Amino acid sequence: MRGLGFAALSLHVLLCLVNGVSSRRTSSYVRSEFPSTDMPLDSEWFATPKGYNAPQQVHITQGDYDGKAVIISWVTPSEPAPSQVFYSKEENRYDQKAEGTMTNYTFYDYKSGYIHHCLVDGLQYNTKYYYKIGTGDSAREFWFQTPPAIDIDASYTFGIIGDLGQTFNSLSTLQHYLKSGGESVLFVGDLSYADRYQHNDGIRWDSWGRFVERSTAYQPWIWNSGNHEIEYRPDLGETSTFKPYLHRYSTPYLASKSSSPMWYAVRRASAHIIVLSSYSPFVKYTPQWMWLKGELKRVDREKTPWLIVLMHAPMYNSNDAHFMEGESMRAAFEKWFVKYKVDLVFAGHVHAYERSYRISNINYNVTSGNRYPVPDKSAPVYITVGDGGNQEGLAWRFSDPQPDYSAFREASYGHSTLQLINRTHAVYQWNRNDDGKHVPTDNVVFHNQYWASNTRRRRLKKKHLRYESLEGLMSML
Repeated sequence: MRGLGFAALSLHVLLCLVNGVSSRRTSSYVRSEFPSTDMPLDSEWFATPKGYNAPQQVHITQGDYDGKAVIISWVTPSEPAPSQVFYSKEENRYDQKAEGTMTNYTFYDYKSGYIHHCLVDGLQYNTKYYYKIGTGDSAREFWFQTPPAIDIDASYTFGIIGDLGQTFNSLSTLQHYLKSGGESVLFVGDLSYADRYQHNDGIRWDSWGRFVERSTAYQPWIWNSGNHEIEYRPDLGETSTFKPYLHRYSTPYLASKSSSPMWYAVRRASAHIIVLSSYSPFVKYTPQWMWLKGELKRVDREKTPWLIVLMHAPMYNSNDAHFMEGESMRAAFEKWFVKYKVDLVFAGHVHAYERSYRISNINYNVTSGNRYPVPDKSAPVYITVGDGGNQEGLAWRFSDPQPDYSAFREASYGHSTLQLINRTHAVYQWNRNDDGKHVPTDNVVFHNQYWASNTRRRRLKKKHLRYESLEGLMSML
């Protein structure tokens, strides 16, 4: 379905049902890396569009709570220009117009271009829209597809990418994702890695925006920030945090009653997606803590059965790199994840791939000796996908022996896809970049935490009964 080649998964999927796997595995695959250096600025992959002051770095994200709006963003590099988007359901017609806002910023000795954000709302579900930005010879045209209406059995395919950067490994990841059939990206933080340059070179923010435009201009990326977006440089006189990221990447945080663009939620097809900020305060009674407490109560599993959380620093990680850096957020939020039966938690930060079993450590107590995660059917699966391809290279050093909570792990570059089939089943796949080739490596059928775990809820209408058995699911693939 949609180019994912699910028929090829059959036997492996049968053996990898997440509720039935009993053996841990650390992959023996050894990656023969492309150089972990950024592509040169004169690379064709960073090419600027033709025309004076032509819009560039075009990217879209969801613009409301339920998927009937997008925020379209772009940069005019040389001078201010109208923040206008012309759009239509018919190609070359452009009979509707939306007005946006324009901003720019400085970071030490770098001055950004003129950054435009335009909300296009009132859209119809499951509809292709064409849009144009810019004027005259510099105008550029793109399109996007809105998601299906919010529905308990709406099928949809997400890509999951993290820690991407702008190396040739990054290019391999992006090219493979473009062929995956993914309809929207869940991005778990660390975008451009511009902060690794002297003075946090903003030119590398610009090159990254042009690099990913081949995807971001055509489908929403649901943004999350990572540690490389913090960019706190008091030595340069830059004492605010997330300055370039917040100017460049807009989020629909107000639609989910959030007080900050750093944490927010959207509903898309049959999924409720919660984005958390690992590097903003989240302990008890902070704004993020208070917001998440309220947002989890708003989740309606009768409409959006799939509950997905994004963060940057993983709560569970068996790699020496960044080990236990997500522990404080785990202590703050894990009991809520179990209580509300979160299905999946995606994180980045560690430059390798890892998937956990359904486990929890909510009974952790130093005094009583309860220190270790235990199997928990109500807990999420935790997946680390910080393997996009950035210049810092791979995290090779996994702990030995592999802990009981870890199901599969490998130090390679790649991306994931998650296809929501219906209210009870989803097909997940992690895809390795094997020296430039696309290799499906970890395949799992996930059972929904809310619907598939309760026999009463699984008494579905007759038309859905064929999904109740694995054979029925596989017949769809």
